[in-house]
Amino acid sequence: MIELEGVPELIDPVMVAAFEGWNDAGDAASTAVAHLDREWKGEVFAALDAEDYYDFQVNRPTVWMDAGVRKITWPTTRLSVVRVGGDKPRDLVLVRGIEPSMRWRSFCNELLGFAHELGVELVVVLGALLGDTPHTRPVPISGTTSDPDLARRMDLEETKYEGPTGIVGVLQEACTHAGVPAVSLWAAVPHYVSQPPNPKATLALLNRLEDLIDVRIPLGELAEDARAWQVGVDQLAAEDSEVAEYVQTLEEARDTAELPEASGEAIAREFERYLRRRDGGSGQPGGHATADGGEAPPGAPFLRDRDNPGGRARPPKPPKASGDDEDSSED
Repeated sequence: MIELEGVPELIDPVMVAAFEGWNDAGDAASTAVAHLDREWKGEVFAALDAEDYYDFQVNRPTVWMDAGVRKITWPTTRLSVVRVGGDKPRDLVLVRGIEPSMRWRSFCNELLGFAHELGVELVVVLGALLGDTPHTRPVPISGTTSDPDLARRMDLEETKYEGPTGIVGVLQEACTHAGVPAVSLWAAVPHYVSQPPNPKATLALLNRLEDLIDVRIPLGELAEDARAWQVGVDQLAAEDSEVAEYVQTLEEARDTAELPEASGEAIAREFERYLRRRDGGSGQPGGHATADGGEAPPGAPFLRDRDNPGGRARPPKPPKASGDDEDSSED
């Protein structure tokens, strides 16, 4: 660990982490943590030693000029802290970086050592996967944990996932073995429009995080960006009858699967969020995780901007409606 500044004194800290790469379809998760860091003006206090965990031929450093002097930024994972004000102030420890290339167990142990030193009470890891979900519907968010008691208290699913995993799953399991309460929040990103950014998925993750840790997160222009993103995808889809038909099929499958689950609880949650806000004031290497734990290759998305060379590929046939996609999220 390279300590950039002294370890701060924290109030009821929660660690929120996200990693670019396989766990981060549409850059939705890493953008969510970056948003928290930007809105609350986070102060970086530590970084992991890049030499220990990264293959620089996979994640290359970048060179930049600072007042005529060449400098290098190395790929790594940094920790910052933000203070959330209000009647009950608390701190968030934000962890943002790139999925490590090697020594994952040591990587997780180093993060957990810092969590222990800072008195972190809960670790929340954000992820995003590619799924058969239409861009026109609310983004599915799955909240999972390995702790049965935590699952009951926080209205989460007790994970039963089996299959390939990324650093999100490894970190959550490391937390479990270390006795640190840990939760994973996963956003399902439409596989046919997986190019970053995806502000709609980022917004959904932040809304779910807001409910989970009971804080009011300033959204800035994110809601407007999400609306603009959907309008743009609508326009692109409308230009291709095959794409439009495919999206309609996904909509029908999603609506059929969710019809029995359209409970008053979801409506009440949205209304509570509205009241809180009214009263409160004013190109990456490799593929991404999919709902079944596989990996979508870089060329998988078929819906592309008209200015993008390469055109559109034929969309795959959608699966039959079963309602199981959201339940198969990786831990």
